[in-house]
Amino acid sequence: MGQGKYVDTREAESTTLIECLDRYGREVTPSKKGASREMIRIGTLKKTPFAEKSIAAVRSTDVAAWRDARLQSGTAGNTVRLDLALLSHLYTIAIKEWGLPVTNPVTNIRKPPVGKPRDERCLPHQEETILSALDKIHPELRIWSIVAVETGMRRGEIYSLRKEWVRGRVAYLPDTKNGTARQVPLSSRAREALSQLPTMLDGRMFPLNLDYVTRQFSEAADTAGFPKITFHVLRHEATSRFFERGLNMMQVAAITGHKTMVMLRRYTHLQGEDLASLLG
Repeated sequence: MGQGKYVDTREAESTTLIECLDRYGREVTPSKKGASREMIRIGTLKKTPFAEKSIAAVRSTDVAAWRDARLQSGTAGNTVRLDLALLSHLYTIAIKEWGLPVTNPVTNIRKPPVGKPRDERCLPHQEETILSALDKIHPELRIWSIVAVETGMRRGEIYSLRKEWVRGRVAYLPDTKNGTARQVPLSSRAREALSQLPTMLDGRMFPLNLDYVTRQFSEAADTAGFPKITFHVLRHEATSRFFERGLNMMQVAAITGHKTMVMLRRYTHLQGEDLASLLG
């Protein structure tokens, strides 16, 4: 203490990881765009075998064992990676902003490999079969799906769409996932679908819950015989169709909002027959 090397660890040793996760959820998460999704991840971390330990007592071996158990249970590698990233950032905040003298247990463990890029398509005949199945559940689900596959908008962007943002043949998105505004052109089919929505007093266009839409779409796709097609595949499909219509990389990026060409390329899987026809 006389040399100034003493570190008081009492607070870190008396504060559980659960308490830190709650604090993180109050102070850090609300400022993020994906706050609601992150709160679900926080709930998952609060159920870990080591959550009741003090934040100073959690070791890399604890986290590694939990990682392995989740992967063995069938949880997707990318999901585990995101959970680990959240836990790691919590420790960063605890060290830099909360002044807790702890060591980040995530730093030195292996992260699950990034999964292979999806190459699933939702071809026109598959799309129509799924839309027919959606009609039996809720009419708005068809509109969600058509807008998604015609515009390439993200699920959250469709959900947040407001009537005043749709002007003529363009949807003006003032704030997107990437933190920038974007103008999304609307095809005649997309405009027709949007015109079928009832007018809402609060100005929103889509009242259905995001998770409900995702879940019902997956169930409809499964019923239609295409279990690998998820709602996110519609954004993937829209991007591929833009290229097949002759749009270049920069034009497609302007529509979809992809920041890098590498990310955009991951979503693009052109049909071999179409490419062959271009070669003659």
